Amino acid sequence: MISNVKRAALLDANFYSEVARDAGVMKQAALVVVLANLLGGVGAAIATESNVVVGAAAGVVTGVVGWFVWSGVAYLIGVRVLGGDANYSEIRRVIGFAYAPLAIGVVPWLGFIGAAWTVFAAVVAIRESMEFSTRRSIATMGLGWAVWLGLSVLLNVIVGWDFLTAWPM
Repeated sequence: MISNVKRAALLDANFYSEVARDAGVMKQAALVVVLANLLGGVGAAIATESNVVVGAAAGVVTGVVGWFVWSGVAYLIGVRVLGGDANYSEIRRVIGFAYAPLAIGVVPWLGFIGAAWTVFAAVVAIRESMEFSTRRSIATMGLGWAVWLGLSVLLNVIVGWDFLTAWPM
């Protein structure tokens, strides 16, 4: 699994193509999402002097929900609108591994670097899984991420969580 996380973080296009075709790595992708968001939540909590346990839990919950939402929107846009060739599970796997760079957010104030890196990883992941151009991948990733960002902000406002603690990405 460590090798897979390294390849994902290094934006290895061949790795993302392999992940799209390998249903056996879904548990690894889920674990990457959970651990990266847990670490990001801890870092955000430390940076904002918030409760670390709450930050970690909120990071995991919002990260997992975000993974499903982002993957779903990316699937709908990429496949239904832009003609990509993938199914929802393939998209979830590649986006799950694209979350790997969020783990550097455990170091306070580095979460934004992890988030930016994750966006770049997601562009590669979506491009390779849907087998289309980088331009279409950017559009798919951006719209999917924007929907998740909007829902995350709304959730933070409704629930009253500290935005940085509850949403490390």
